[in-house]
Amino acid sequence: MAFKNEEDKKAYWRENLTLMTKLLLIWFVVSFGFGILLVDLLNQIQLFGFKLGFWFAQQGAIYVFVALIFIYMYKMNQLDKRYGVDEE
Repeated sequence: MAFKNEEDKKAYWRENLTLMTKLLLIWFVVSFGFGILLVDLLNQIQLFGFKLGFWFAQQGAIYVFVALIFIYMYKMNQLDKRYGVDEE
């Protein structure tokens, strides 16, 4: 389960950090952007009887965070297989 060479190791970690950066940016936009900055604009839209800005601040950001955890797990399994460092 070791990398074949140093270049693969660097490429693996570069892709890992790129993926984490993208997912954290999505989480930031959803939690801070939708839940705080755009709350007044989003509150004009109703979702299941609740204002959308309120929903993102109270529940939506948590749902997105949990979804991002599963996306990260799926993408990292693909990345591990591509570089030959998977657990199987």
